[in-house]
Formats: sequence, C-alpha cells, structure tokens
Amino acid sequence: MQTESYQIKLPQFEGPFDLLLFFIERDELDIYNIPITRIIKDFMDYIHQSEQLNIELSSEFILFISTLMRIKAKMLLPRKEIDEQGNEIDPRQELVDKILEYKKFKEASVQMAELEAMRMMMVKRGNIAKELSSIGEESGEGTEIQTITMFKLMKTFERVMKKHHERFNKPVHTVVQYNYTMEGSREYVLDLVKKDKTIPFEKLFDIVENRIHALFLFLSLLELSQQRYMTLLVGEGRNNFIVEWNENRPADLDIDIFEQNEATTDAAEEQEQHEEEPPQTDTTNETEEQ
Repeated sequence: MQTESYQIKLPQFEGPFDLLLFFIERDELDIYNIPITRIIKDFMDYIHQSEQLNIELSSEFILFISTLMRIKAKMLLPRKEIDEQGNEIDPRQELVDKILEYKKFKEASVQMAELEAMRMMMVKRGNIAKELSSIGEESGEGTEIQTITMFKLMKTFERVMKKHHERFNKPVHTVVQYNYTMEGSREYVLDLVKKDKTIPFEKLFDIVENRIHALFLFLSLLELSQQRYMTLLVGEGRNNFIVEWNENRPADLDIDIFEQNEATTDAAEEQEQHEEEPPQTDTTNETEEQ
C-alpha cells in the first residue's frame, strides 16, 4: 500500500491541530471516535517527510505526538477512569473538544478572510484622510495618537529589536528517527514473559537504550495486558510490581484488537458494496414462459 506524500501540502499546515483536521477530513474519520494509533502513524510519517525535505518543525508537533501517545496509554490501561455518574471517561474527549473548537475558529477565519477580500476591493472616499485628521484633533485620544513622546519611541524601538533578535535566534528542533516498532517491542515482551512465566516489572527494561525505547516497551506491556496475555500483580514492598504469564487465556482472544477492527471495517465496506449492486433478475423463467 502506497503512503500518501505530503510534499505539496506541507506549507499549508499552521500547526498540529491543522494537520490533525486534515487527516480526519482526508480519511473521513469519525471525529468522536478517533483511531489514535492511526493518527500517531500519520504524524510520524509527516515528521519523517519534513526531515527529508529539511523543513524545520515547531516544538508543537513533537509535544502533540507525546499527547497522542499519552492518550493511547490511557486507553490501554486495564482499569478505566470513571466519572461521578459511574460512566467510563474516554481519554480522547479532551482532544475531541479541542478539535471542534479549532474547527470552529478555522471556519470563522475563512469567513473573515472573505470579508477582508471584499473590503480590499472597496475604494475609500477622497476626503477620508481629512475627516480622520479632524476627528483626531477634536478628540483627546486622537491628540494623544498624534503626539510623539520619547516613551512611545523607545517602546517602538524595543519591539523592533525584539523582532530582530527572534529572527536570528530561532530555536532549532532536531527530529531523531528511532528504529523501534510496536511489533518488535510486543514480540520481545511476549517472548520474555512466556519463557520465564513470572518476572519482575523492572526486568522488562534491562535492554532499554533510551526513554523512547522504554516508552515502546511500556505501551507494548499495556497492550498485551489488555489482551490478557499476561497479568500485572502487586508484589511485596512499595512500587514493586510483577508480570505473570496468563496460562488460562481463552483461545478466542488470539485475534488482535486492531486486526479485529480492520476485519469489521472490511466487512462493513463489503456489505455497502453488496447493497449498492442492483439485484439480478432471473431471466431463465422469463425465457421459458415466452
């Protein structure tokens, strides 16, 4: 399957929410049921594509991916958060609210841009400058605007120097590409726990090279625990956890959660195509009757 290139569309994204809204509209995703794993992959592809084109990304994109991974970790926790009414709290709800708010402001900005374009096409009256000058002389605020003081001049110079400093001292963000994958981390955790049956929680991270590697292993552990391959137990002492292999795991849980979702999606698409096909009429009986 070919991955879509972002080379042409890169300059149009003003921030991570703009890029996220593009992914949602492109793939026609349900904004109230966002597939976090799929969105994280799209964001990582975008960052790698930007790195190849030597395009500098702001820290907002890196922070946004961290937020998505935090939401993913909450979704994989065996014990869900519950509100005061006893209902499960969806970790994606805060993200959904921000997307809806961003979409509202983006649509408003489009309307304001249209109004601005219409205003630019209008021609001012010839005596508008004279009228504004007379209004400024008659009102106190106008007189203050027309009066140049040393304080105002220094404030203006300060703004100019600040812009000059920001122009030549922009922060540099380096995007590092790691060779870790969720599939590889998942296989490592699965093989280790299945072999030893019961291991300390810290032993899973003996091969950790950096914080990113530890994060991949931790997310894999949460995913396997949710799928009942293993169980997290509380050991003796403080902050002492044990990972135990689940020998009594039902065989009907062998299908991965994400593969099961994909199978459901394929079945729904196949059903839609079947409903769109016109019903075939039986021409054999009609021929015999003739």
